[in-house]
Amino acid sequence: MSRFSKSSAPRLLYYTIRSSSTATTASPSSSLLAATFHLRHFSAGSNLARNSDSKEPLWKESVARMRNIGISAHIDSGKTTLTERVLYYTGRIHEIHEVRGRDGVGAKMDSMDLEREKGITIQSAATFCTWKDYKINIIDTPGHVDFTIEVERALRVLDGAVLVLCSVGGVQSQSITVDRQMKRYEVPRLAFINKLDRMGADPWKVLNQARSKLRHHSAAMQVPIGLEDDFKGLVDLVHLKAYYFHGSMGENIVAEEVPADMEALVSEKRRELIETVSEIDDKLAEAFLNDEPISATDLEEAVRRATISRKFIPVFMGSAFKNKGVQPLLDGVLSYLPCPIEVNNFALDQTKNEEKVELPGSPEGPLVALAFKLEEGRFGQLTYLRIYEGVIRKGDFIINVNTGKKIKYNELVAETFLLLIQVPRLVRMHSDEMEDIQDAHAGQIVAVFGVDCASGDTFTDGSVKYTMTSMNVPEPVMSLAVQPVSKDSGGQFSKALNRFQKEDPTFRVGLDPESGQTIISGMGELHLDIYVERIRREYKVDASVGKPRVNFRETVTQRADFDYLHKKQSGGQGQYGRVIGYIEPLPAGSTTKFEFENLLVGQAIPSNFIPAIEKGFKEAANSGSLIGHPVENLRVVLIDGAAHTVDSSELAFKMASIYAFRQCYTASRPVILEPVMLVELKVPTEFQGAVAGDINKRKGIIVGNDQEGDDSVITAHGKGEFTMEYKEHSPVSNDVQTQLVNAYKGNKAAE
Repeated sequence: MSRFSKSSAPRLLYYTIRSSSTATTASPSSSLLAATFHLRHFSAGSNLARNSDSKEPLWKESVARMRNIGISAHIDSGKTTLTERVLYYTGRIHEIHEVRGRDGVGAKMDSMDLEREKGITIQSAATFCTWKDYKINIIDTPGHVDFTIEVERALRVLDGAVLVLCSVGGVQSQSITVDRQMKRYEVPRLAFINKLDRMGADPWKVLNQARSKLRHHSAAMQVPIGLEDDFKGLVDLVHLKAYYFHGSMGENIVAEEVPADMEALVSEKRRELIETVSEIDDKLAEAFLNDEPISATDLEEAVRRATISRKFIPVFMGSAFKNKGVQPLLDGVLSYLPCPIEVNNFALDQTKNEEKVELPGSPEGPLVALAFKLEEGRFGQLTYLRIYEGVIRKGDFIINVNTGKKIKYNELVAETFLLLIQVPRLVRMHSDEMEDIQDAHAGQIVAVFGVDCASGDTFTDGSVKYTMTSMNVPEPVMSLAVQPVSKDSGGQFSKALNRFQKEDPTFRVGLDPESGQTIISGMGELHLDIYVERIRREYKVDASVGKPRVNFRETVTQRADFDYLHKKQSGGQGQYGRVIGYIEPLPAGSTTKFEFENLLVGQAIPSNFIPAIEKGFKEAANSGSLIGHPVENLRVVLIDGAAHTVDSSELAFKMASIYAFRQCYTASRPVILEPVMLVELKVPTEFQGAVAGDINKRKGIIVGNDQEGDDSVITAHGKGEFTMEYKEHSPVSNDVQTQLVNAYKGNKAAE
């Protein structure tokens, strides 16, 4: 029992679970476990969790009045400006500040100095507010493609979203990417066409673009009263009321009758809304086909059903900058987006071979929470949690399911040792400000301190062993060589890189085995520039940066055989290992990048050496001989070999595999692969020919050309150093491959 002594760390506690295969007699450790669980359920019992069946509607009503939403869009569509107005109208802030921080303050959700200086959102920021007795958790996400991981992890944990579209720019490249992410995580959403006050605003053009480009089944919920400088207000198509926004900040909403000169347009757009929703809602369709009068309540309920089922996207309009249309959008969030128990969330049961388990979202269930974002705060690591089930309270003991370990300490008794982590501080986030809370229940988004974990880890109270599904993490597309100018600042430099790598899964750090340089990889030049600048500002380390390097790959194009004997004798035990087989390219469209297959018959090579052989080939594939980049789409097949009773070892077979790969690699006719980016350009029609010619000159492949009014929209697959959305890797041309290989050999010769 010494492991449970009082001298152990106050915030950590180990406990054991006796395996069912062992003897049934109670051990001191299992007795402690029982006591631990008794305390856990007693301590976590907030009023929500302890309610009896007769009071169950209390927690259901509380959860029903909750919304978890994200605000996402293409860069410069007005996401952060919109969030600033939402916070103002809900009373979370008392002054409105603009995004670029010209007044020295800046928007609340852009708390980093870099964000305020550059006028862009770099990190997603969480906040909460109250609107008409509903609690809304909001995550404001970046619009730039370089910070797409921030959008990914936000949408992974949200129940609904607002897709912001610019009434002038329309559906842009990142709008398509964000919409694809929302579809990936099955997030119901509203669309908000912003900037109706700007010259050239055309919400109907944007609505048609959303239908054609994004395949949205959508319709307008509002009709603007005037556009550009004449934009005055909105007509609500559900309640048939005109709303005007008065006051210096648009805080006074005046409802009036629909203007007489707009009645025909409003009638047409309302009918279009009803027809569109009727196509996917049977109840409304029946009333529509029978020519029954459709009340505002009937239409509102039908839109809600269609939106939650992700078959319809309501479109709202306004101008966040001019303080018009934000309050009706908030009403739309309450009316049409789901609460936490209206969406399907699933966990994987690790005790049942990752069987899918639906989480009903009850505070009375076992705790299940996902760590979806990490930040290094003033008080240590700040971990953002989305609670899917149960209740978490300050001081509770929780378990990281992903890091639980089994230890077999003798032949008779097998026990599972898990690390109980105490929650020392529980907070709700308001951008970079924190509000301490005592407990939080299912459906809420909170943050905890003092919990060492990785992004994507799942926490429970120990009564279940569930893990949540992971999010999609795109591969980096660009690299930089970076090193501290002063050798004395190496410690701070390493500390910064470790922190950023832990916070951002798309930021990778590696060591070039050839040059010994530290290589940072990310989603684009801006992504990496921001981190280099943060190293300088936050860690006071001046770093020198090398030329951006495209993340090339190598691959094989035909089968090549290998037969290599690694034999070394230098006194004492020698090294002996022979491997025979072949390498070949994987089939097109294969989901894996490396496969190893053992087709060895008999015991020519003892089975305990096979893992070392696979490890050797994997290590060799990390650096191809053409330009030293990783080799992908590779299959290695082992068919024969030989071993020595004394001199064979894991090291010998690993070395044999490495040299065997190098021996046959040239015969496999390797080629270099470069990243292909999906690029969309909108240009005036008169420049279409010049732009298309320039794309072809830069080895881009034009795959589409559409007309939008006076503009041409060119869609292309661009190769090389583009800060766009990554699509795939494809072979370079022969002349480019020759240039790259010669440059690589020249650099090696110069070293």
